[in-house]
Amino acid sequence: MKRQLALLSATVLALCGLAGAAWGYARGWHPETEQFPIQGVSVSAAQGAIHWPTLKAEGADIAYVQATAGAQRDPMFETNWAESRSAELRRGAWHGYNLCRDAAEQATAFIATVPREAKALPPAIVLQFEENCAMRPSQAHVQKQVATLVGMIEAHSGKHAILRVEDDFEDAYAIGAVIQRTQWRARNFIAPDQEDSPWVMWRASDFRRIDGVEGPVEWNVVRE
Repeated sequence: MKRQLALLSATVLALCGLAGAAWGYARGWHPETEQFPIQGVSVSAAQGAIHWPTLKAEGADIAYVQATAGAQRDPMFETNWAESRSAELRRGAWHGYNLCRDAAEQATAFIATVPREAKALPPAIVLQFEENCAMRPSQAHVQKQVATLVGMIEAHSGKHAILRVEDDFEDAYAIGAVIQRTQWRARNFIAPDQEDSPWVMWRASDFRRIDGVEGPVEWNVVRE
């Protein structure tokens, strides 16, 4: 019995060691720069105060900064927008769509928050189910609302938007069938299939930890 317990204890310790090593690897992992030379972050107030020069030193070339969620302004937008520019990152603004708020109201909030800049990256819109919204409108209604949102944001920015549509949201509302835009795909560690779902930007990890940022950051690569 003592020998069995000792073997069990050793096995548990070994598994814990492997899990710790895997977690440590995931925290620092990013795609190879030889394959994807342009890499960077997408951030919001969830990351707290960010030391942007450190992000730059860690290989970030671009930054997508959250401007709005629903009809609410991200409280860190102005700071992140200014400091990402000071760190000489190419920057763009992103909006988190909320099914519980009218699309025109959301677009108006984005337009009021994000200055129109010729050198800015295209605006990005993230479409996913939010914990603070239990509404599930009809497919036709959501498609119409998203079309309104995209149209208003594009008219303000003067650029076509990038859409990141989470898989369960796409399954429910078939956004891709009615709104054809450049895709920003999200899938940890394994690149999405280009033939099945062509993309220009890939959120490769939401585990990465970087000195100068309080919490995990979303790390993205751009397909040239």
